Amino acid sequence: MHSHMHYLPMTPGLFSILVLAAVVLLILIQLRILRYAYLRLGVSPGAAMLLLFGSLIGSYFNIPLTVLPGPPVQAGQIVDFFGMRYVVPYLASPSTILAVNVGGAVIPALMSAYLVLRYQLWLRAMIATVVIAAIVHASATPVPGMGIAVPVFVPVIVTAILALLLSREYAAPLAYIGGSMGTLLGADLLNLDKIGSLGAPIASIGGAGTFDGVFLTGILAVLIAGVVAPAQPRRA
Repeated sequence: MHSHMHYLPMTPGLFSILVLAAVVLLILIQLRILRYAYLRLGVSPGAAMLLLFGSLIGSYFNIPLTVLPGPPVQAGQIVDFFGMRYVVPYLASPSTILAVNVGGAVIPALMSAYLVLRYQLWLRAMIATVVIAAIVHASATPVPGMGIAVPVFVPVIVTAILALLLSREYAAPLAYIGGSMGTLLGADLLNLDKIGSLGAPIASIGGAGTFDGVFLTGILAVLIAGVVAPAQPRRA
């Protein structure tokens, strides 16, 4: 069973596009074109590289948590949603395995916790997360055979604007925290009661249907907010 827990959250073609985007970002960071955006997040170019590729590589790995009873699962197929194609893994099981995705949930959660502690953003981070979670939850769609999916670019601009409204100095870390944690909360955690009835062989928190939203929202919102923010935030 554990061999089936590790799979790409989307088709190889779309995943390759995310890898290409990460490579382009890395090149721009090394050329110092986007260096200041990540400095406003509070990480070095090397740490930014680890964050980008750690999330991409980690998206292949899912940690099983529990088994949810439900209808017969649908497996071994491709699901289309808002132009994105997600992989439904093959797994011979009469129930749904609830898991957590390393790249789409564990790494963003650890990074968000680090940013909250580093800059003491408790209240503003909570506001950003709750607002983005409400917006994402309203647009999240249960997809039979896969789990919960969200339109990829819905939270990005809203996250950047909200982060700037909450604090121009700490806009970049707030954008990452609100974008990644708000997407996870609004799409997956607030829909846990629906997952068991979707007939998905594996429902991964931060995985298929959500990973691209978490990855792109966290990265793009940081870039947008980081470019507009006036200075590197001060460490608390």
